[in-house]
Amino acid sequence: MKVVVDAFGGDHAPGEIVKGVVAAVERQGITAVLTGDRQALERLFAQQRWSDRGIELVDASEVIGMEEEPVAAVRQKKNSSLVVAMRLLADGAADAFVGASSTGAMLTAAVLIVRRIRGVLRPALAPVLPSRGAPFLLIDAGANAECRAEQLEQFGLMGSLYMEQVFGVASPRVGLLNIGAEPHKGTALQIEAYARLQAAGLNFVGNLEGTDALAGRCDVLVADGYAGNIFLKSAEGAAAMFTGLLRELFQSGLSARAAAALIASPLKQRLRQIDSRTYGGTALLGISKPVIKAHGSSDATAIENAIGQARRFHESGMTRRLEEALAAKSPPADPA
Repeated sequence: MKVVVDAFGGDHAPGEIVKGVVAAVERQGITAVLTGDRQALERLFAQQRWSDRGIELVDASEVIGMEEEPVAAVRQKKNSSLVVAMRLLADGAADAFVGASSTGAMLTAAVLIVRRIRGVLRPALAPVLPSRGAPFLLIDAGANAECRAEQLEQFGLMGSLYMEQVFGVASPRVGLLNIGAEPHKGTALQIEAYARLQAAGLNFVGNLEGTDALAGRCDVLVADGYAGNIFLKSAEGAAAMFTGLLRELFQSGLSARAAAALIASPLKQRLRQIDSRTYGGTALLGISKPVIKAHGSSDATAIENAIGQARRFHESGMTRRLEEALAAKSPPADPA
């Protein structure tokens, strides 16, 4: 399997990106393509004495910045590391994409170059998040600020298939993010989406509040991109605050340091459970090839794990299963 990686996307590019790719090639039995300034990449390999076995370099002279307008940047910077990588994916020169570049630019490039699966109304961002139970999938986490109920229904289908095929969850429990459990709660959008999800043949467990999802009551949490992104950023902020408070506590004195030493092993295990790097990246579901968006601040560990996620996505046959599921349904309405 071959993964194409945008070597110049992200806060720590290209160093941490390339380091993560080298580790993934060594440990996961894959090959990789790195897109970006070829001379800069060659210098980096030489300086760090990294092996380039199984890694191909493809020159791309431009970079799309985090603050650039996505559509204009993708259309104008045709030789950017992101656009070149997406073109390689679309042309079949790679099996999956991983990148830590701008979310908007990556989403735009995926839709314009790689294209949606036939029948998909809207692609959706779907990160895997920790809970007190098993991890769960949030869909959508910000690709679509405004949604229709039929799109939320389709998010439920895509999320359920992803957790089943990629993570091996049997009959994934699908919940709808809302302000209460009763079917009549929420706006007209949530009320209609509830009815659609209930009739969709999924293992729908009803409306869930954010605390329910974090307590482990679902495997898939469906939301419009606006509410989903707020939920995601709030959860990330709470996790960062918690780990920061723990760090301050255990550095506050000798007795605190002694207590930290006693619980170091189980504490590290729990902190790893809420570390976003553990889960790699965010899948962009609904695109015709596997696309994984790594966090902009990703280090080598996060990139390596994102590549592992892309590998599982490709090997799972999820895209084919989704195509079959959509074909079995009546033709959807035209995308809005």
